[in-house]
Amino acid sequence: MNAREKHPPISIGIVLFPNVTQLDFTGPYEVFAKLPNTQLYLLVETLEPIRSDRGLTFLPDTTFAQSPPLDVLFVPGGPGIDAKLEDREFLDFLKTQGEKARYITSVCTGSLLLAAAGLLQGYRATTHWLSLDLLGLFGVEVVEQRVVIDRDRITGGGVTSGIDFGLVIAAELFGEDIAQSIQLGIEYNPQPPFNSGSPHTASEVVINRVKAASQNRQDTRRQIIQKIVAQSQTPV
Repeated sequence: MNAREKHPPISIGIVLFPNVTQLDFTGPYEVFAKLPNTQLYLLVETLEPIRSDRGLTFLPDTTFAQSPPLDVLFVPGGPGIDAKLEDREFLDFLKTQGEKARYITSVCTGSLLLAAAGLLQGYRATTHWLSLDLLGLFGVEVVEQRVVIDRDRITGGGVTSGIDFGLVIAAELFGEDIAQSIQLGIEYNPQPPFNSGSPHTASEVVINRVKAASQNRQDTRRQIIQKIVAQSQTPV
């Protein structure tokens, strides 16, 4: 029995948008691409090339209108989420697919888009450490953790958590043996040269530097989310 016969077909949709953070989705993509009998879809509103926040350009392959029902709906993050937090057509697509998907997932600030689409209320979830309080504004139960699983919602923390997240998804879909084989195949054996990958271990100087560099973006994003939340609480 080959892998295709042994495992039922799986469809994973990766939702892209301009100014996405490429590692949010390329880390998981590397894992997903090694899964048996799995079809990956790079989903966009139109088939125009997508430019990441650091200038890499990707060619999507499936429009929202062409998307099949998905087993896994996956939303990465990045600076480009700000323009999508109030994009009704974009959020409606997430909501429609989320109603059918076996798993609704994100990495980094992609969870803010899931929350804006109403897909995380009543669930535990995580995001990039700089945006944990913003996720909480949506009424989500925020967990400061690398990967959070709450029933059919699986969310990853900041950028590099995407590989951990991808392996968790692999184990959920196909079992730990396959996930561990993929981990070894890509030699995912992190040994960071510095102990500054978390606000709990980085020095105060480094934390303040990163916060200062992100302050304007975070302030703008906070204003957008506060507006969305206020509108949702206003009686019609």
